[in-house]
Amino acid sequence: MGDIDFLAGRKAERAELTDALSSGRPELIAVLGRRRVGKTYLIRTVYSAELCFELTGMRDVPLGIQLKNFTKALSKRVSYPLSAPSSWIDAFAMLERYLGEQLTDGTRKVVFLDELPWIASPRSGFLSALDHFWNSFASRQKNLIVVICGSAASWMILNVLHHKGGLHNRVTRTMPLNPFNLHETESFLQGRGIHLEKDQILELFMAVGGIPYYLDYVRKGRSAAQNIDAMFFLKGAPLKDEFGQLFAALFAHHDKHVDVIRALARRRSGMTRKQLSAKAGVSTGGYLTIVLSELENTGFILRSVPFGKTLRDSVYRLVDAFTLFYLRWVSGEIASTTRDSWWLRQRASPAGFAWSGYAFENVCLTHVAQIKQALGISGISTDQSSWQYQATDHEQGGAQIDLLIDRPDGVVNACEMKYTDSPFVIDKRYADKLRARSDTFRRVTGTRKSVLLTFITKQGVAAGPYTSELVANQVRSEDLFTR
Repeated sequence: MGDIDFLAGRKAERAELTDALSSGRPELIAVLGRRRVGKTYLIRTVYSAELCFELTGMRDVPLGIQLKNFTKALSKRVSYPLSAPSSWIDAFAMLERYLGEQLTDGTRKVVFLDELPWIASPRSGFLSALDHFWNSFASRQKNLIVVICGSAASWMILNVLHHKGGLHNRVTRTMPLNPFNLHETESFLQGRGIHLEKDQILELFMAVGGIPYYLDYVRKGRSAAQNIDAMFFLKGAPLKDEFGQLFAALFAHHDKHVDVIRALARRRSGMTRKQLSAKAGVSTGGYLTIVLSELENTGFILRSVPFGKTLRDSVYRLVDAFTLFYLRWVSGEIASTTRDSWWLRQRASPAGFAWSGYAFENVCLTHVAQIKQALGISGISTDQSSWQYQATDHEQGGAQIDLLIDRPDGVVNACEMKYTDSPFVIDKRYADKLRARSDTFRRVTGTRKSVLLTFITKQGVAAGPYTSELVANQVRSEDLFTR
């Protein structure tokens, strides 16, 4: 990725890192974000002139190998021979000696410790040594910035941000690096000279999400469908094996994480803890709590509290675009597909339309801020929720609303998300369904708020008598591209 390409989508993060350079104080910056989101690239690019030492942890290796890796990294920076230390305390003592020489000129210097969860393996003593290094040395150096980085967001939160020892309240800046939204994705592609229409970018986004590493495989002169074919289905496709590496790199014991993801991929409306425990084979207790927390903190799943319910009734839904696309189209027998234009044909099939509808709903659920802006309510606090009602034996059918925006002005926006290549048509049958669902929602929840039916569509809602009667607000997919 070229500097301009990537940083076009990271303006706020670049500004925060640049501000740290002029703060006049020692800085301990924690950068969190999932694999492939661009953490390492961002730090190396913004701090290219100030970076004086960098250590990247190695996955699944013993302490001795990590310490040799440290020695190798430091040896590149010094002119004298080094022997591998026997502990992290000794390693940081070596680093202090080197930094003592570097910091004498008064200019800002940056130490970058990447993939911290891999370095700080159990019983390695790394975290206590880092505590001592920061509190006894680094925190006294006004021109030193220490950046710690890790893909396992929950590990970073538990062991660094909420650490009970010497690192407690020592982090001066916390920077969660999230995947690009649609606006940032468009900026990223334009920075690479790729100027696609918003509908094309949306289709790409529904397949790979806003992960810079994946988007870097988009090639100029190809449609979204052609790019997806090249990324997943042609011979040597770069993302065909990505799923197998993704969770193993993020979580120490990732099998149950994958089980939860696969279970959620089969239930479009999401699942409760109890349902997930049964379907994924994970006992409902502390371990399931950890798995769900880690998946939520890394952005794979979204937790929502159903309208009128409590946290105990939370519903979990798979919203990660890449994971959803992979499990639906790439895994299993389909993974052997190497035919030209395979996705170009599949996207127009009934199964392709069904997937597109689900994927578009997930895009909407992760762009609620943009939806609120389009509705003119971006300045007020709202609660986002879902709602599902299972009918009793004597009733006719249940009802479900995937996105409710509950406002403090006595209004609830009930969002209907539709992905179609032409304006969505509300016929009599669908109009009856919408009326019945609104009536059921009011009756079951007992809400006295005004319920405004809000359509979020790719091509708008076709004009007609039912549209004018039922639709209170319309949001177009292009509105999701606002900053």
